[in-house]
Amino acid sequence: MKVNVKWGKELFTDIDVDTAQPPLVFKSQLFTLSGVPPERQKVLIKGGQLKDDEWGKQQPKEGMTIMMMGSADEVKVEAPVNAPKFVEDLPEEEQNTLETKAYGSGLKNLGNTCYMNSTVQCLYSVDGLREALMQYTPAAAADPSSGLVVAAKELFEDLQKGGEAFPPFRFLITLRKRFPQFAQQTNEGLYMQQDAEECWTQVMYSLKEQLKDSSGESIVDRLFGIKMQTKLKCDETDEEFQESSTSYTLKCNIDETVSYLHQGITLGLKEDREKNSSKLDKLVMFKGTAKIAQLPPYLTVQMVRFFYKVVVQQKAKILKKVTFPLELDVYDFCTPELQKQLAPARTALKDYQDKLAFEKRTAKQQKTENGPKLAPAADTAAAAAADVDMKDADAGASSSSAAAVTAGA
Repeated sequence: MKVNVKWGKELFTDIDVDTAQPPLVFKSQLFTLSGVPPERQKVLIKGGQLKDDEWGKQQPKEGMTIMMMGSADEVKVEAPVNAPKFVEDLPEEEQNTLETKAYGSGLKNLGNTCYMNSTVQCLYSVDGLREALMQYTPAAAADPSSGLVVAAKELFEDLQKGGEAFPPFRFLITLRKRFPQFAQQTNEGLYMQQDAEECWTQVMYSLKEQLKDSSGESIVDRLFGIKMQTKLKCDETDEEFQESSTSYTLKCNIDETVSYLHQGITLGLKEDREKNSSKLDKLVMFKGTAKIAQLPPYLTVQMVRFFYKVVVQQKAKILKKVTFPLELDVYDFCTPELQKQLAPARTALKDYQDKLAFEKRTAKQQKTENGPKLAPAADTAAAAAADVDMKDADAGASSSSAAAVTAGA
């Protein structure tokens, strides 16, 4: 049946009522129309108030008008928590750096500090190191390395904000205080150029000492540690020895024979070392090579460009060009045991790459075979007529050619 409901100055007409359902269903309908919650509704039918669970004597009739009293809930309009931001509404300096924000802010050069900036930006790209720094809390006891790690943490936080390039003053001051060699100045009072590898090594040393996981393991060892195995032999005595060590860089030595990174790493893994011989009881030369026994998640390769020039008694830089690939394959530098572990993954990768190459080659071949086709002849008679015409044309062409040759003769 249909009824009308009067609520204050409002009149809701033709409301469907099903008395087979409890009155609460009817009140819910009124709530959707008026905004008055069922618990606040006072519905009057035939002088009595309608209950929630039964109609009782308050049975409605077709077309009747029912009175309702009660106040509606106030509709609260709240601003969205995560309101969308449009590029046009951002400050101009943020618009200029929007595309590079994911890579962090830039660092301004504070006078021959490119070695430090490049070191910081390389380390900032390592997710695990960023996370460990953000969770770092210095110990109560003062430690020379903790100040530099705190400065690195604050610097990473600033980099993470994105935006315009900024000067890393505090980190630079703390670095020079912790490692005075980076505060060296020229006779004119200008700060000297420094080796990025030396800066990287010193910063990594401080991070290694301070950043530990829950088990006490160094975060730097876990992320950057290269397990090496070195075998050396003395040609004079046939003595051999083997040792294991942890390194944090793979050296690429550069001489006149090195043009490619692979060559430099091969040269860097060779080792000549003087060691006391138990047979001769004197220092003898041992020669050999080092192999990678375990690879880290992040492999650091150093191009050794600085060397000490005895003639002038200062560092000199090797400017020779060394070509390097975007993907470095170090399989040849690994121990046989590690090569055995890597073999299944290498085989799977090669099979996948071969499959992609085959699919690409097949698609290209099919495209060539399914190239533009000639239009079919209209009918056999037309084709025959065309053949006759072509013969006549060929005969005419032969006569013309013969005439041309004769005339030319």
